[in-house]
Amino acid sequence: MKKILLLILFGCSVTVQAQELFVYTEPASNMPSGSLGVRLASMLMDEKKSNRIEYHLIPELMWGANKRIMLHADGFISNANKNLSFEGGSFYAKYRFLSSDQVHNHFRMAGYGRISFNNSNIHQEEIDMYGHNSGYQAGVVATQLLYKVALSANASYLHATNNGSENKFPQTQSSNAVNYSFSAGTLMLPKEYTTYKQTNVNFMLEVLGQTLRDNGRSYLDVAPALQFIFNSQARVDVGYRHQFYSSMYRTAPNGFLIRFEYLFFNAFKK
Repeated sequence: MKKILLLILFGCSVTVQAQELFVYTEPASNMPSGSLGVRLASMLMDEKKSNRIEYHLIPELMWGANKRIMLHADGFISNANKNLSFEGGSFYAKYRFLSSDQVHNHFRMAGYGRISFNNSNIHQEEIDMYGHNSGYQAGVVATQLLYKVALSANASYLHATNNGSENKFPQTQSSNAVNYSFSAGTLMLPKEYTTYKQTNVNFMLEVLGQTLRDNGRSYLDVAPALQFIFNSQARVDVGYRHQFYSSMYRTAPNGFLIRFEYLFFNAFKK
C-alpha cells in the first residue's frame, strides 16, 4: 500500500505543461463537435507462461455528435488462437454533463458506457472490455486542466458475460469488477506556442487498477507513455504498461501500445 501511495503522489506532483489527452484512458472532454476520427491501436503483450507475444489490433471509428456526446465503434482482432482473427467489437458512448471553463483553466465531468461482444477464450481473471470479455462497463471521469497541466480520475463498474455460446464465463471467477485510474500529463515540446501546426510532444503517466467484486482480488499497473501530435490533427501514442502489483491471474499484463489517430474536422458540417 505504501508503494501505491507513492506512485499516486508522484502522478499528482506533475506540475509542468500538459495537454488534456491521455493514452490509456479517455478524459472528460470530447472531440470537436461534428468531427470524425479514426484510430488504429496495436498492443504487443508478453505472455507470462510462454515465449509468445500476444498481439491485439483494434481499429476504431469515432464521432463527435455534438459538444456533449461522443460515440466510438471498434473491432477486436488478435492472435489468441495462434492465427490472427476477428474476435468481436464494442460500442462506447460518453456524455459530458459538467463543464466549468475559465481562461487557461477548466474542470469537466462525464459519464460513459461500453457494450462489448467477444468470442475468444476466457483465459484470465482480469475483466477487460477492450478486447477480451463480453459484457458492459459504466463509469464517470473527472478532468482538471490548470493552464497546461492535465489531471484526470476515472472509476467504472464492469460486468462480464459469456464470450458467445462456446466460451462460457467460468463460474469459479468473479464476473463483476471495479476499475479506477489516475492520469497526469506533461507537455515537453514546444516550449512556447507560435502556431497550431507545431509538433507537440507530451509525456503521460497513468496508474490503472481493478478490483474483483466477488473475491477482492486486484491489480495495479503503471503506464508511462509518449504522445506526438502533428498539425493539431494527427496523433501517435507509444506507451508501456507494467504490472506493479497483482493478486489475480493475468496472462499478459506487461507490454507495449502503439496507436495512430487522425481527426477530420467538420466532417458532418454543411
